[in-house]
Amino acid sequence: MNILLIFINAMLVNNFVLSRFLGICSFLGVSKKRDASIGMGFAVLFVMAIASFGSWAVYTFLLEPFGLDYLKTVAFILVIAALVQFVEMFIKKASPALYDALGIYLPLITTNCAVLGVAILNVQEKLSLMGSLTNAVGAALGYFLAIVLMASIREKLDKVTSIPKSFQGLPIALITASLMAISFLGFQGLI
Repeated sequence: MNILLIFINAMLVNNFVLSRFLGICSFLGVSKKRDASIGMGFAVLFVMAIASFGSWAVYTFLLEPFGLDYLKTVAFILVIAALVQFVEMFIKKASPALYDALGIYLPLITTNCAVLGVAILNVQEKLSLMGSLTNAVGAALGYFLAIVLMASIREKLDKVTSIPKSFQGLPIALITASLMAISFLGFQGLI
């Protein structure tokens, strides 16, 4: 498959948050403020890219040659967990304000099904290293786009006084996310 098609497919057509519904917990949890969502988007971008490389290498050089394919989920989770710990330590040292803004959602990248989903999809689709990295970067940028758009909308919704009390907070966020998902269906005809 063409590298550009893999990228566009992962970012827009099959957006992990809005089309595949992976990574919803951090998407809804961190999208309250735009600054925190941008930081989370960059963290997911870094982790997805590195995790795709690491999981591709583990699968290609360890699991597949020794017939241990059935351990791929466990192995990928270990690779992702190690990388998230590294990213968490780096962000805590480099930007304590961002670390505080991300809160519990930064360690939750370890269990973010979008990151694990990219690693497993790369193996299932038998993508090369370049294809795996392209798929990961496209998926991460799609996540980044979705979470920043959602944060921008939620910041504006917080200022609106005409939203009924029963819809304020998470209910209006879920309605907004569903409308965003419907709008991303328009990309289905792109590829």
